[in-house]
Amino acid sequence: MRHPDTVPDEVLRTSIVERLFARADDDRPVLTHQDFPASAEHTLTWAELVAKVRVVAGRLREIAAPGDRVAIVAGQELAYPVAFFGALAAGMIAVPLMDPASRAHRVRLTSALADCAASVWLTSSRAAERVREFGAPEHLVVVDELSGPGADPVAVEPESPAYLQYTSGSTREPAGAVIPHRAVAASCWQASLAYEVDERTTCAGWIPFFHDMGLIQLLCLPVYAGARSVFMAPAEFVRKPERWLRQLSDYPQVFTAAPNFAFDLAVEAAPREGLDLSGVRVALNGSEPVRPRTVENFRKAFGPLGFRAGAHRPSYGLAEATVYVSSAGPEGPTITAFDRAALAEGRAVEAGGGHELVSVGTPVGQLVRVVHNGVSQPEGLLGEVWVHGPHLATGYWRRGNDSFGATLDGIPGWLRTGDLGVWHRGQLYLTGRLKDLIVLDGRNHYPQDIEASVAQAHPAIRRDRVAAFGIADSRGEGVVVAAEWDASAERKDVTRAVFRAVAAAHDVSLRAVRLVTAGELPRTSSGKIARAAAKEQYGDARA
Repeated sequence: MRHPDTVPDEVLRTSIVERLFARADDDRPVLTHQDFPASAEHTLTWAELVAKVRVVAGRLREIAAPGDRVAIVAGQELAYPVAFFGALAAGMIAVPLMDPASRAHRVRLTSALADCAASVWLTSSRAAERVREFGAPEHLVVVDELSGPGADPVAVEPESPAYLQYTSGSTREPAGAVIPHRAVAASCWQASLAYEVDERTTCAGWIPFFHDMGLIQLLCLPVYAGARSVFMAPAEFVRKPERWLRQLSDYPQVFTAAPNFAFDLAVEAAPREGLDLSGVRVALNGSEPVRPRTVENFRKAFGPLGFRAGAHRPSYGLAEATVYVSSAGPEGPTITAFDRAALAEGRAVEAGGGHELVSVGTPVGQLVRVVHNGVSQPEGLLGEVWVHGPHLATGYWRRGNDSFGATLDGIPGWLRTGDLGVWHRGQLYLTGRLKDLIVLDGRNHYPQDIEASVAQAHPAIRRDRVAAFGIADSRGEGVVVAAEWDASAERKDVTRAVFRAVAAAHDVSLRAVRLVTAGELPRTSSGKIARAAAKEQYGDARA
């Protein structure tokens, strides 16, 4: 089935808040917070959500003006969506930010608060005390303590900003992508079509609301499609991954989403008794590279429990595109082996026993091209992925829109993603990041490939806690690897195994291997290793 490459105009003219208020008399459940460790569930119906959003909007209109920034600083609880939709209903620019209780995000939270310069902070009674540690805004509003008649939503233009989506900041200070109302509507339309989300769907998961995928999958998309959202805090999944599995088993017609590492953790989760995953219609795997081994291990572990292979949907998105770009369809994952030498030369050639990549499928409601030197590439040739459509952000808050103004084939307004990819047999495959590409003796090497070899070199290496990056010194170009490891192993044995594995798989002699303690490698707000920061910290090959 060929998906459309444009979004209908009528979709772009209707805001997410209008769709929410259209269900003001609906008594069906829309949001359910699974609260651990008490194992309690707190639910709002559509009517209750609209009533609470009206109250927040009314308070905001008393203390701020349309277009002002409103920061949401709370944990993963019902107060968060009430605050978010309340800001949108008031005609203001929402700024969904991190849980103030997270020590790992304190620096990024402080940076984002300073960058957006919000005069109003919205929080919950649970988080209010911790929020005050970050400063004293002009107005601090505890949304679950508000009362009153509220206000009707403010009419907004499709091009006016709905919210600022702060990126994870892997190479710089977090930047706020400006997401207009038409981009929210477009992205939800695209995702609802790609993943077949409607009123019967349960959007389930734990991705944080401040993350682009969590905000769309667990809040905006359910409201757009009239679906139900069932969510828990990210920390609750990390503590006990089986909670996510139980969530998927307990609700009908499930659409869930998670990064690749979560599928690995789920496989490792011990108890599976009583699980029935036949109701999982779609399990989106995105936000980080999808590993072929992960796909296969998840199928083997949960196929006997009803999980259909076609439900696993590798996908590609980014904050600047309001998340959605492309995804696998009902056929499920497509894994293809490519010749390593050809990939290094910028070509995709199938080869038995070659380097396996998982396709991220095809786009819906947008144009996606692979571009090299300003020219769209045919199938089989690598280049940078460019995206065009109404779901794109308009730029970065206070930083301009240089990444959004490219022209291709006479059409302006393309987003240069910085991701490298290739079309093969009508599907998109991602090969790495342009900024991370390592070039040695004229050959391209992708850091994630080297990292995968390192992770498998020795049991002491922590999976997905490896950074590979290029350096330049008096000896020319080289590669350094930094990896978290289990220090109970013999350092020399681990280092030797890493050198050998990379040499055998990539014909690369590493300049240095840096073994560091667990948790030492710098990470982005979404949990991925920040290669640029790792290079700055560990890039001295002499160490």
